[in-house]
Amino acid sequence: MKKKTTTRKGSVLWNKAKVLIPGGSQLLSKRSEMLLPGSWPSYYEKAKGIEVWDLDGKKYIDFSTMGVGVCTLGYADREVNHAVKSAIDRGSSATLNCPEEVELAELLCELHPWAHMARFARTGGEAMAIAVRIARAHTGKEKVAFCGYHGWHDWYLAANLGDTKQLDGHLLPGLDPAGVPRSLKGTALPFSYNHIEELERIVSANKDIGVIVVEPLRHQEPKDNFLQKVAAIAQKSGAVLIFDEISIGWRLTVGGAHLMYGVHPDIAVFAKAMGNGFPSAAVIGTKHVMDSAQKTFISSTYWTDRIGSVAALATIKKMKREHVPLHLKKIGGLIKEGWEMLARKHSLDITVLGPEALVTFVLNYGEKSQALRTLFTQEMLARGYLAGASVYVSYAHKERQVKSYLKVVDEVFGIVKKAQESKSVIPFLKGEVAHSGFKRLT
Repeated sequence: MKKKTTTRKGSVLWNKAKVLIPGGSQLLSKRSEMLLPGSWPSYYEKAKGIEVWDLDGKKYIDFSTMGVGVCTLGYADREVNHAVKSAIDRGSSATLNCPEEVELAELLCELHPWAHMARFARTGGEAMAIAVRIARAHTGKEKVAFCGYHGWHDWYLAANLGDTKQLDGHLLPGLDPAGVPRSLKGTALPFSYNHIEELERIVSANKDIGVIVVEPLRHQEPKDNFLQKVAAIAQKSGAVLIFDEISIGWRLTVGGAHLMYGVHPDIAVFAKAMGNGFPSAAVIGTKHVMDSAQKTFISSTYWTDRIGSVAALATIKKMKREHVPLHLKKIGGLIKEGWEMLARKHSLDITVLGPEALVTFVLNYGEKSQALRTLFTQEMLARGYLAGASVYVSYAHKERQVKSYLKVVDEVFGIVKKAQESKSVIPFLKGEVAHSGFKRLT
């Protein structure tokens, strides 16, 4: 029997937050309107493993994004927490530097033998800004050719200056780059994954391309030696090649996904899963390129705190010891197979995308799809699950939990099918359809 969803305290606080905080949250992906308007719990009191308690004390099982991709070991991992608590007791910051950042730099370079140096930050977006700054300093050229999602900083959003469609397939449709200096127009040029001809045209038409940025993998496998061809173009044109491993790093192997394809960039950027919920980011690269960081000014007080380095060391060591990427692949594979089997059972038209560690399904019903996805989230929440169309698999997800989850999905897919066959999905929803892009909340 369907459980009643109670989100009173979370909803009240979210409405208050929208008055006090522009957008309500610091992260677009955590806006309640992006998930389940009016009913999403919004705030947590406690999180452990894959269990999350909201402000009303209700417990949910997380089969969604696990903190938007940061907690790949699971929430409040005992080993990582122990290392961080010890670091706090010994002092998280001081006038002197913490030795752990040197240990972390050494570990990252051991895992990536092509790299010789590392710089650290605390979030992915700022780490990408650091990487692009270093690359521009090295080449002396301003223009960046990019593929994928790379954050919120000016260098990236400049792509939409004069043409608000350029980030449609990379970030959000029709994004207005308000606040980005108009003088940056034409400095960021997008190309599509697995379409090497687009990069070739950009480089041919712009002799001042100094940086090429690529997510080595998201939901598509590289085809026809795509990454190797990108690297060859970068080398021939003299551009610095940056692999953005913020989302995919640590999930397919211990380190960057590019290691699996045998393609080495000049710079690689890591964040998210590297600290298992504690802010930690890294920019690693060849000595030749990374030394250019000293030509410019890149400096921030909290990049030197002890917590980020300690958390990353503990997280990486556990990932390596426990062969975490293999577990993510296995669990994600079970979820994928379950979705496909249940979709066939209920005659639902879905497409399942990999890799297994970031397994995702897409509902193929045109304009109805977003409402159907909202309905899926609504009904899963009512049954005690934080769930959407993607699962960022963690080491804390176990087979028995996947079996329980799929039993609930079976029931909910039946409801989704019934709504799909009706004239409108709206009567099945308790609130609005979830937002799919930037919208004002107040």
